[in-house]
Amino acid sequence: MIDEEMQELFDKIQDLLVQKDYIALRSTLIELQEADIAGLIGELPDEDVPIVFRLLPKETAAECFAYLEPDVQATLINVFSDRELWNVIAGLYVDDMVDIIEEMPANVVMRIIRNTPYEKREQVNMILRYPKNSAGTIMTTEFVELKQWMTREQVFRNIRESGVEKETVYDCYVTDPSRRLIGVISVKDLIMSEDENATVDELMETEVISANVLEDRESVVDLMKKYGFVALPVTDGENRLVGIVTSDDALTVIEDESTEDIEIMAAITPSEKTYFRTTVFETWKMRIPWLLFLMISSVFTSKILQYFEGQLTANGALIAFMPMLMGTAGNAGGQVSVTIIRSLSIGEVHMSDILKIIWKEFRVSILCGITLAVVNFLKMLAVDNVTIGVALTVSVTISLTVVVAKFIGGILPVIAKRIGFDPAVMASPFITTICDAVSLLLYFRVASMILGI
Repeated sequence: MIDEEMQELFDKIQDLLVQKDYIALRSTLIELQEADIAGLIGELPDEDVPIVFRLLPKETAAECFAYLEPDVQATLINVFSDRELWNVIAGLYVDDMVDIIEEMPANVVMRIIRNTPYEKREQVNMILRYPKNSAGTIMTTEFVELKQWMTREQVFRNIRESGVEKETVYDCYVTDPSRRLIGVISVKDLIMSEDENATVDELMETEVISANVLEDRESVVDLMKKYGFVALPVTDGENRLVGIVTSDDALTVIEDESTEDIEIMAAITPSEKTYFRTTVFETWKMRIPWLLFLMISSVFTSKILQYFEGQLTANGALIAFMPMLMGTAGNAGGQVSVTIIRSLSIGEVHMSDILKIIWKEFRVSILCGITLAVVNFLKMLAVDNVTIGVALTVSVTISLTVVVAKFIGGILPVIAKRIGFDPAVMASPFITTICDAVSLLLYFRVASMILGI
């Protein structure tokens, strides 16, 4: 979707298309940022997409193509001549090419590969061989590489000659004859150095922080966030420099992982497509597995109710407060689970902290439980017109339920992380189902003790 300002531009583009005033349309487009052009093209009907795209200058077109949604890219590729496809592909960074290839059907991929320059094709194939979600899959092989003996003048000449094709020139990486990473130097350091004859060896930082090519991409992003890097070098098992991860790739990973966690926490199978580009059938497939699982798991709640049916019959007043107890249990457990899942994702909490979590949540739950119990007890006597026994039963159950629910919500995400599952699986829907059953068991146990039923 586009905002009001972009909507005016979109309307203008459509009017120019109707009038076939392509000169004015081209002038309008080239004044915009590539990402904005891609957003506008993505809103056009399929038949207008190639017309508008072909009006763009070659360099702008290549950069704009990387921002387009996969289905729009596929539409363009299908109508491109081999020469047009070559021009677009040649202007893409390698990591953007990999992202596009991973989204395309096999027949489109074959055309892309066939029209990719040989050197870039080798780099793409190398990245595609790395394990999914590893540093190798998000890195780019286009970076500035220097040698120790280079002078400042030679470095700047190197950057001027090859920098246009590199994704970033701010940080330059120093390698030995075997391409092992031995140092890093920023353009700022080169500019600020007062010694014009200084070599790279004299100016570079030798304590280089890098990531292994097989390392999980989330770990790479955490490393960049910790040290505030614009780019992070990626090396193989022998410390040879194979690529860099840049900040734009890190932001993409953060967005993807956050979206995935939110979907899992909402009991939805993660999808790589946006909401409006996911079909009804695909949305159904993402949602129905968890709905089925949660529905079947509620059998435990039903069995508990059947088992204690006699107690409910003996004191019908207990039935009215079951939804409140179950809702409170789910809310209490959900509060903790969301907090712990978030803390795990940013590295604030670890498995070794489980006893600290239990101790803290126990104290919090005692305070919450007592507060809720006292307020509920007074409310039931004043408003609900029940006996003191029933009010006491419900209030004691609330306090115990909150304690148990917060314990469950606090430890399950940590345990999930420890055994290799995504902690987001232990979010509200799953926690709520468990807490519902626990709250009912506590309810009937407390009722039998206080009311003698």
